Amino acid sequence: MARGDGRLNHDLDPQDRGPQDACGVFGVWAPGEEVSKLTYFGLYALQHRGQEAAGMAVSDGSGVVVYKELGLVSQVFDEPTLASMQGHLCIGHTRYSTTGGSTWENAQPTLRSTSAGTTVALAHNGNLVNTADLARRVAEAGILETVPGSTTDTALVAALLAARPDLSLEAAALEVLPTLRGAFSLVFMDEHTLYAARDPQGVRPLVLGRLERGWVVASETAALDIVGASVVREVEPGELIAIDEHGLRSERFAPPAPKGCLFEYVYLARPDTTIAGRSVHASRVETGRQLAREFPADADLVISVPESGTPAAVGFAEESGIPFGIGLVKNAYVGRTFIQPSQSIRQLGIRLKLNPLRDVIRGKRLVVVDDSIVRGNTQRALIRMLREAGALEVHVRISSPPVKWPCFYGIDFASRAELIANGLDVDGIRASIGADSLGFVSLDGLIGASEQPKNRLCTACFDGEYPIPLPADELIGKHVLEGIERGVDRTPPALASSPGGADALRRP
Repeated sequence: MARGDGRLNHDLDPQDRGPQDACGVFGVWAPGEEVSKLTYFGLYALQHRGQEAAGMAVSDGSGVVVYKELGLVSQVFDEPTLASMQGHLCIGHTRYSTTGGSTWENAQPTLRSTSAGTTVALAHNGNLVNTADLARRVAEAGILETVPGSTTDTALVAALLAARPDLSLEAAALEVLPTLRGAFSLVFMDEHTLYAARDPQGVRPLVLGRLERGWVVASETAALDIVGASVVREVEPGELIAIDEHGLRSERFAPPAPKGCLFEYVYLARPDTTIAGRSVHASRVETGRQLAREFPADADLVISVPESGTPAAVGFAEESGIPFGIGLVKNAYVGRTFIQPSQSIRQLGIRLKLNPLRDVIRGKRLVVVDDSIVRGNTQRALIRMLREAGALEVHVRISSPPVKWPCFYGIDFASRAELIANGLDVDGIRASIGADSLGFVSLDGLIGASEQPKNRLCTACFDGEYPIPLPADELIGKHVLEGIERGVDRTPPALASSPGGADALRRP
């Protein structure tokens, strides 16, 4: 497989990108089960959370093998690969980069061996804000890189966990986890034990499930459903869980101070997931109803920007009495591509992803419901396309408040200077995108639809109130660890292993 530098083209144009998903993590401890296949299907259910890379680590008790590659889950793994990954314990990851570039070295799980002969494999959803401080600690301790060229906060955490061969991994985790600042939902393992941990704020979701002969942890309940696991509970903020032959045990490494991400309800999570006891689908439908109450429209048809805008559009139609219809068809296979569009194709823009049903929208006054506006480029092109297809009026309704602040806890929004709502008021945004009217659901309305207490939610991207203190600007950001080009070989093998594991292999 030719890799080049491994950088993917997100959507069609960097200037058209909306909010990019957080990562997805999955872990299973289940002797007697095909744990690599369970992990494969669990990752498949979490594909929406990251499409840059996928990987998994498996242990049979004698060694840990990691297989990872750039691409989608279905591109990275095949039947022979999964068949070769035998064991009783497995973790997996789907990646969207929020710290470190999109390279093989930064794909997860990250593997570390200790001088005591044990192994740590770790996968991370979230983003740390004290990455520079962790890098300094790693450098001062003289810890060598296992994968030269890796520039992620995940690699730093794995290095610190492996730096104490005199301690068990569990004891090392209880020392390291309290020093991490930011959002982290972790699954990690050694040869015998599965671990899961969640930051004290619980910014990103993490749930625990039960199999007939084992346990599962995953970013979303939808991943438990797909492998036939029953939902037990959420991993609590500030909690470390360990699962091995002796069963499940739990320890607190920090007092909980819950601040779950409100944007999970808007866009990030699957609609068939439940977060903090609330159905994401039900929350989105109720947000649409609230939108109709706050910003009614005189129109003939409600349509959605598929797929994330659909539940809110249904709610808007139910509350307003305006019929709901399918006005846009989405090409589900365009989202991530290695192929750079030619200039002539690029100019078609959004048509590669969405195409109007002209017979449905011609001559209609439309309400178009979308989940968010970031830069405004997508909505501008969409409205132009709908008018060309014969829409008489286009009234845009957004199922989140204006996004005015970047996220430093695991979502890759645009920079603040690029956020259209940071420089324009609502009417200015309306004029910029060419809509006849524009309404954003209120922050209180969105919080109400989530059915979560306001003081237990992170709303920083909407109001700038960051619940976890941020360092100076130069010490934060996606490429904080990439200031120096290391000139390393960028074509490593896809399969790595600990000393007791399988030999390293390169896929032909």
